[in-house]
Amino acid sequence: MSPKLYLACSLILLGHVVAWYATYSQFIWEWCRDNIIFLPLIFALPTSYLFIFGMKFAVEEMGSAWGPRLLGFGLSYLIFPFLTYWYFNESMFEPKTLLCILLSFVIVAIQVFWK
Repeated sequence: MSPKLYLACSLILLGHVVAWYATYSQFIWEWCRDNIIFLPLIFALPTSYLFIFGMKFAVEEMGSAWGPRLLGFGLSYLIFPFLTYWYFNESMFEPKTLLCILLSFVIVAIQVFWK
């Protein structure tokens, strides 16, 4: 994996982490629940820039828009189960969820390693 693609994946992963907090922090912290109007204002710019630059580097490296899109989808499904388990104690160890995670790994591997 090239350094540029590694950077793209890192930015996209971080974008999904920030997007997860933007969506679910209202269920974790009282301040976010009480100030829900401010959440988009706080999270929108960092999330947007992480995705914009992550996709920019991914498209430059992969030479298409479909590869980075599927890569972003697969990476999103790697983040969600872990943060959801951490904060909500919702297990990812159910057959349907495990299969989706496995498929996400397969999608990421195809996009990264298939030339």
